[in-house]
Amino acid sequence: MSLQEKLKHLPAKPGVYLMKSNDGQILYVGKAVNLRNRVRSYFQKSRHQSPRIRLLVEQIADLDYIVTDSELEALILENNLIKEHSPWFNVRLKDDKTYPYIKVTVNEDFPRVLFVRRRLKDGARYYGPYTNAAAVRNTIKVLRKLFQIRTCSKVIKEGQKDRPCLNYHIGRCAGPCAGLISKADYRAIVDEVCLFLEGRHEDLIPSMRAKMLQASAELKFEQAARIRDRIDSLEQIVARQKIVSPHDIDQDLFGLARDEDLACVQVFFVRGGKLIGRDHFILDCSLDDSPSEILTAFIKQYYTDQVMIPKEVLTSEALTETELLSQWLSELRGSKVYFHHPRRGEKKALIEMVIANAQDVLELLRSQEERKAQAITRGLWELAHLVGLTEPPRRIEAYDISNIQGSQIVASMVVMIDGKAAADQYRRFKIQSLEGIPNDYLAMQEVIRRRFTRGLREHQGEIESTAFSEFPDLVVIDGGKGQLSSAVAVRDQLELTMPFISLAEKHEEIYLEGKSSPVILPPESQGLHLVQRIRDEAHRFALTYHRQLRSKTSQKSVLDQIPGVGPQRKKALLKHFGSVKKIKAATVEQLSEVEGINPKLAREIYQFMHEQ
Repeated sequence: MSLQEKLKHLPAKPGVYLMKSNDGQILYVGKAVNLRNRVRSYFQKSRHQSPRIRLLVEQIADLDYIVTDSELEALILENNLIKEHSPWFNVRLKDDKTYPYIKVTVNEDFPRVLFVRRRLKDGARYYGPYTNAAAVRNTIKVLRKLFQIRTCSKVIKEGQKDRPCLNYHIGRCAGPCAGLISKADYRAIVDEVCLFLEGRHEDLIPSMRAKMLQASAELKFEQAARIRDRIDSLEQIVARQKIVSPHDIDQDLFGLARDEDLACVQVFFVRGGKLIGRDHFILDCSLDDSPSEILTAFIKQYYTDQVMIPKEVLTSEALTETELLSQWLSELRGSKVYFHHPRRGEKKALIEMVIANAQDVLELLRSQEERKAQAITRGLWELAHLVGLTEPPRRIEAYDISNIQGSQIVASMVVMIDGKAAADQYRRFKIQSLEGIPNDYLAMQEVIRRRFTRGLREHQGEIESTAFSEFPDLVVIDGGKGQLSSAVAVRDQLELTMPFISLAEKHEEIYLEGKSSPVILPPESQGLHLVQRIRDEAHRFALTYHRQLRSKTSQKSVLDQIPGVGPQRKKALLKHFGSVKKIKAATVEQLSEVEGINPKLAREIYQFMHEQ
């Protein structure tokens, strides 16, 4: 069905719409109370349309829509789709996928506290996202020490009687694997951890003090002393928290600062009237997005991943969907959530403090970006002078070889454009002519020949154009004089002229073609830093590919040869144990615990693995 036909048949119902480009890429995700009216409004000629909307409409080639029962359902679905696809025309959290969380595995009998970067629907409790990974790791370290939370990945069941590890003996674990603490008592400690992460210190400390007194009354003096020490530590933390409100209330405060297409939202977390923490988030936005639109879009994405919903939300801008957001968060919290855009008084002063912090972060970010851009420009000019180019090299390609004694020989090609990694143009190669022969020189010649022969054929129109059709201004070879000479010989055979250099890792020496002695750039040289970065990236990319192939070969050579073990059972074994090595180390009883593996087959697997 054509786009025009879809526009004619849009339902007058609430839902979510997805605007798509010619190649099927999702450009924009939006929600509507009435899909027909909202989507058609984009295609009505109007001088009031913003430049961003006009540009979006020009690129729309197709659209999909999903009907929902209510606008609230549409809001939740819109958030999830923006999170999943990160469309170009939506306000987006910058590098959102890398933000860390604190995960409390309440889905386990004896939960752990973990640092994670992905939020899964696995029954665990997640706190975050946070922007400071170091602070998150430090918080987890403090929690494990204070509350004696286990760090091992064992599957522990109540009544287990394993030998306790060193962490138990140094007071860093309560010893659940050795049956030294009951499931109920351990859970009570985990509940205290969750209260701490939610900022509920006013509830946590009195509860802990009552437990201390009870333990003392029952003559459990060691337990009482441990609880006392936890209380002392927590009170020190609480004492450092600033009182920002005389009212015992939970609040999230949002302040927005903006600089052209970049915005920073600073969030202050107030619990019981005390500032317990803060965080900032960087967003990509369009120049014609209003501050209200930016902050509304951020808050919708932010609360999709939050566990702790406060009673009150204060914002530096009047939001565009306050009532709907209040309804949504009230359902998540289980009680009414109030939104305020304060214009005077105490709350206004608080919001101004948050905005000032957001502006400081944005100014620091811009200055860092400017310094980084200046360093890249200087580095590119240094490389241009080094190899005799009249302009800085726009496109740089680097090549590396990875193998172990000639097995699974692979090569990588990584690309920098204007000094920045262009990951979508990375390529990797299986070396075809040298299996079992560890010769990096010949391997380098093969990859250079394949890459540039393909590029020449694309230039001549013999085959379809790909990333190989654009030739580099500079090529970096990982290695010394020998690797460079091998690569240059192939380049000359193909009658190409771009300069090649190599970087020898031991002393970080740069070899230039036609010169016997290396060039040693000073350690502070930005040109050297650029070459080191692309060399290290080429090495990482090649090594990752090599490990993938080795892993596949290892799994195939053993598991696929076991009678009775097909693809599903192989998958179940690897999922349960994690590696072939651990499968081999497993007992018959442990193998029998895997889904689909009966005792007879477990014995056969055990026998086969040990015969191997």
